[in-house]
Parts: sequence; C-alpha cells; structure tokens
Amino acid sequence: MMRSLELLQFYRQLSTQVFTVVDVETTGMAGWRDRITELSVLQATLEDGVVDQRTSLLNPGVPIPANIVAFTGISQAMVDAAPTTADVLPNYWPTLNQGILTAHNLNFDYAFLQAEYARLDYSFDRPPSEQLCTVALSRLLLADLPSRSLPNLVAHFGFSVGRSHRAAADTLACWMLTQRLLSDLLDGDDDAILQRLQQQWIPLKAAADVLNCSTRVGQRRLDQAGVNHRLVTRGRSQTRMYRRGDVEQVAGLG
Repeated sequence: MMRSLELLQFYRQLSTQVFTVVDVETTGMAGWRDRITELSVLQATLEDGVVDQRTSLLNPGVPIPANIVAFTGISQAMVDAAPTTADVLPNYWPTLNQGILTAHNLNFDYAFLQAEYARLDYSFDRPPSEQLCTVALSRLLLADLPSRSLPNLVAHFGFSVGRSHRAAADTLACWMLTQRLLSDLLDGDDDAILQRLQQQWIPLKAAADVLNCSTRVGQRRLDQAGVNHRLVTRGRSQTRMYRRGDVEQVAGLG
C-alpha cells in the first residue's frame, strides 16, 4: 500500500495525463451477467479541459428490469431502437485504450466493459497504472464526508451536470470531480496536502499492510500505541478503520 508521500507524487504525476472518463448504465449489477444500455466516454486534460465526449444508447438484447428503468430513466423502447453492442463498441475501442481510464467506482464500469468486449472477442485490459477511481480519490481527500456517492458529491460541490444516473451527466460529473480534486493536489502546500491525505480512514487490513504485518499483529500494535479507531458495519460484519496518518506514525513513516 502506498504511503501518503507516494500517493501525493503518484497523483501529481497522473495529473499531467489525458483522462478517458467513462460511465455505463446497465440492466443490473453483474458485468458477467448483465448488459450495458448506455455508454458515455469523455476525454479531457487539466490544461485543456474537455476535448471530446460521445454517448450512445445500446440495445442489450435483454429486458430491462422495471426498477432499473425507474432508476435510470432508460426505457425498453429507447434501447430497442438503439444499435447493438456489436455495432457500437468497436467505435469506442481506440478511445478507451488511450489515457488514464477513469470512473466513479471504476471496478463496476471496467467489469462491464471487459465483459462486453469479451463477447465481441476483444481483450480489454488496462494496467493499474493507467486507471483512476474517483471513489478512491474521494476517500483519500474527502475523508469525513458522510457520503461519497456521485450524486452527493455533485451536490456537495455544486456541479451543474444534469440528471444523475445517465451516462453523459455522470461522466461529466466524474470529470469535474477529477479536475477539482487533482487541482487541489497540484496547487496545495505540500505539508497541508499531506496532512489532508493522512486524515483518510483505512481498514485494518490496509493498516496492517502499512505496518508490514498480519492483521492480528497490526491491531495489537495499534491498540498498544493508543490509536483510535471507528467501526464500520458492512453487511453482518464490522470493520475497524484507522486514520492513515496515525498508522504511518506507528510505522515510523509519519
């Protein structure tokens, strides 16, 4: 797991790149099973802003559940009149393989793109160094917000992007968030930014990685050092969360 200074250097280096921001609307939650109904891809840089954006409805070839129609506003009639993934996705292929692939909860969008391209016998595989998840970046820089969902972040910053849960609006919102957070990292005083990064809450497993030990040993070391934690409930289990800076101090890195 990268330390605070390494994270600052990583994101500052990333800030010089072209960002290929994506959002997909889908028929469900599982990329291997469900299908894309809408795709938007935006390319931008911090220097030039948005240089291109394309959005397409896709015919998934399967029914859209009623709850998904209500959530996205994309109806069965809309996609029935749209071209198929085989007609649309090859046109996006060159763009999606350029720049830093960026999304809010990237794992979700990436899984759907990989599955859809695999059905067309394409291998879509971007290395981790060319990926940016704005959920992860928001957790790092906005540690104490009660929610880092994209609609709530749009409201928090007052972005004007249109209706949430449509691909074009969500892609633009993701870009505006990327632009805002990376600009903060570039323009801020190093010490102030590092203090901000160190406010991030990280789970015990990540804390143990920083301490280079097992979770059991890590918890004991943090308890012995008097490091405060909070409990986050996830399903039926609870996860101990620690401030990044406190963990790095115990590790001798602060």
